[in-house]
Amino acid sequence: MSEKKVSRLRRARRARNKMRELRAVRLSVHRTPRHIYAQLISAEGDKVLASASTLDKDLRSGVTGNISAAEGVGKLIADRAKAAGVTKVAFDRSGFRFHGRIKALADAAREGGLEF
Repeated sequence: MSEKKVSRLRRARRARNKMRELRAVRLSVHRTPRHIYAQLISAEGDKVLASASTLDKDLRSGVTGNISAAEGVGKLIADRAKAAGVTKVAFDRSGFRFHGRIKALADAAREGGLEF
């Protein structure tokens, strides 16, 4: 593995350990150059409560690797979280920098009603 990926995973592991200690529902985000994915993971870490990505039929049309697509995923995950009865989450950025698509997804999720 490249040193860049190892560093990202180290940052992610440290943050996830803290979230597990706090017993918080996680909003986990993963990005690739083409798509962005978001999952709500239970406090125990054993169940996915809701998920959304640019692979969903609603969001797949058009460009999927830009900021507007990330905003769409943020709004969708917020709606699905409300349906699952979750309002308060911990934002798990998976070691990625908090800018660009990650920030756009987080801001859209906050606008959709999630608190973190």
